[in-house]
Amino acid sequence: MFERFTEKRSLEIVRQSAKRLMGAQGESNAQSMAAKLIEHWENLSGPLRLAFFDFLAEDFNPDPKRVKAAAEAYHEKPTAHHLIQLFNVVEPARQELLRRINRAPQGTSAIVKMRESLLLNLSAHPQWAAIDADMHHLLSSWFNPGFLELHQITWDSPAQLLEKIIQHEAVHAIDGWDDLRRRLQPDRRCYAFFHRQLPGEPLIFVEVALLPGIATDVGLLIDKKSEVASSKTFKTAIFYSISNCQPGLKGVSLGNFLIKRVAQKLIEDMPSLKQFSTLSPIPGFTQWLEQGAQLPSFNATPAQLKRFDAAIAAVGLGGKKWSERLKEGWHPANCSAEQKQALMRLGATYLTHYSLEKRGDAVAKFHLANGATLFQLNWAGDVSKKGLQQSAGLMVNYLYELDKVEAQHESFSKGQIVTGRSVNALLQ
Repeated sequence: MFERFTEKRSLEIVRQSAKRLMGAQGESNAQSMAAKLIEHWENLSGPLRLAFFDFLAEDFNPDPKRVKAAAEAYHEKPTAHHLIQLFNVVEPARQELLRRINRAPQGTSAIVKMRESLLLNLSAHPQWAAIDADMHHLLSSWFNPGFLELHQITWDSPAQLLEKIIQHEAVHAIDGWDDLRRRLQPDRRCYAFFHRQLPGEPLIFVEVALLPGIATDVGLLIDKKSEVASSKTFKTAIFYSISNCQPGLKGVSLGNFLIKRVAQKLIEDMPSLKQFSTLSPIPGFTQWLEQGAQLPSFNATPAQLKRFDAAIAAVGLGGKKWSERLKEGWHPANCSAEQKQALMRLGATYLTHYSLEKRGDAVAKFHLANGATLFQLNWAGDVSKKGLQQSAGLMVNYLYELDKVEAQHESFSKGQIVTGRSVNALLQ
């Protein structure tokens, strides 16, 4: 009973602190007031945090009458003065509140955590969408890549930071300290973006393997017992894992800048490097198959459609879940040549046509929008439980040709995907 009373009191303190923070006093004493607000917000339980978001949604919106008047004034006379007036009345007071909260010593971190909490509940509370838009707008400015610092993670990095790398690895789980140590040997690299307002907290990191050529099997890259290669063989950098560490920064562009910054850093350190490629999962592939492998409309020839239908028939799910096929013992090592060809063809079709759709494969959309080439598909590239479940073991190389990424980014925005020869052959 006492704890519930204390929490409700904290909620009231948070509300009152927010109102005072927006007053004349808040302008001059923002740091101390914001610190008090953050302290009591962190003490709120889940339900009371929801009540705080309701408070933000209801009490800090623009005044519709003032917005209408300013819009009409600008429409009648589109001067710079009227435009500035419109900007001022349209911007929600929430944004200024968040700016003042940000003045506290832990303000940036607190806002990132607030957005993380909000995102967890946003689907059930669509009225909070404007709060999310305000937070995203401000965080996108505060975490602009120009403000971020790129650092290499090494075995000599602080233990607390290394623990966070293990914790946040989202693509290929790190199996303890020995596994991490292997991923930080001289033929491997790990780089992360940091922000000075979140010291010691990686925002996003990428793992890189340095090899003689393009890798097709991720199991070889993450084998903690593998031999360390000589630097004399380094010709290709393979980006095999990118992991976000801050859920509250979802939607803030970090990964595309990270890859390009790391590529430039590697070139500076090792001029012998000639190729930059990923070895990437296809997390949406088997789900697409289960849902009937529907294709968006495109100019397919009758022969291509016939081969597509034949490939669907060869896979032969017949209404089954892919997980059921795996339970029956399906594995890349024991499937027929016909089924292998069918899955490769369907994988190429999925990536080249469905990636342009809103619900297209998230990893493909990321790299293709970043200006990469859909270079090649790899059979049995990931035969882990996760790899078999998500993509029937298929993996894909996206090739980053640094002098072409800007033009190819533009092409993707116009609905065009640049593909390699082997991918084209699968689509014929």
